[in-house]
Amino acid sequence: MHEILTRAPDGQIFMGDKRLCDDAWAWSPDRLGADGATPVSATEALTGLARDRRLQQLLLGVIGPRAAAAEQLDVAEAIGAQLGALGLTVICGGRSGVMEAVCKGVSDGGGLPIGILPGTDPAEANPFVAIPLTTGLAEARNIVIVRAARVLIAVGTSPGTLTEVAYGLHFGKPVIGIAGAAELGGVRHTQTPQEAVDAALHCLFASLPMRETS
Repeated sequence: MHEILTRAPDGQIFMGDKRLCDDAWAWSPDRLGADGATPVSATEALTGLARDRRLQQLLLGVIGPRAAAAEQLDVAEAIGAQLGALGLTVICGGRSGVMEAVCKGVSDGGGLPIGILPGTDPAEANPFVAIPLTTGLAEARNIVIVRAARVLIAVGTSPGTLTEVAYGLHFGKPVIGIAGAAELGGVRHTQTPQEAVDAALHCLFASLPMRETS
């Protein structure tokens, strides 16, 4: 059961018995200022914060096949557009198919799309990648994507995508599935791009660390 996100009249965000620190992407174990806080979706909470904070450090990964169906491409682009509109950074494999569609959405929405490329030539990136990172690792670059992302959204499936999902589950990363994503235990399946984004952002909030106290 997910802890409920709430927002106070002054904009402070709470999750359960934790308060989001004013100066860091971390939780404080108190509810100072929680009076009058009302439930909000993760998307609503992050939309409010986007006015006052830089969100580019909150990396989300979107994974999916190169040989994708038209519906999957539409879903990926819609997800990218919603994440981009919040000013988020989205990482992916940087090539065609779902990767290109999500990069287009992120770019059009105003976010930052990063491509983690398997080869050593930045020209292999799709035209919507803002930052092409070459690795020379071939398909082993999949693990780089998973390690860097706080949350993964899987759009559809393929052998390569399946390895990324498996790595994500192995490393304890939240994995949101949509549009034919792998039916594996631990993958949270959603029906619409908005549901996928909100589930991913809720997991993003939950993944933030607790602030160290002296």
